[in-house]
Amino acid sequence: MPENLLKPVELRQMSAEQLSLTLRDAARSLFQLRFRTTSERNQIANETKALKRYIARIKTIQRERELQLAAQERTA
Repeated sequence: MPENLLKPVELRQMSAEQLSLTLRDAARSLFQLRFRTTSERNQIANETKALKRYIARIKTIQRERELQLAAQERTA
């Protein structure tokens, strides 16, 4: 999965549903990565770090959207 990670600009262009599905897939990949063999320890560590950042990036974008909606509701 880490070689398929989307850039923040691409993530921001997704709908809320697409973003949620992407988050779910990334979380699933991270979970599966934790159970791979220890013979690939360094590679797994790099992939884990990349997936954690990717998940955080997605959650940040989701939170930005929530805050924008809340601000719009307050001004309306």
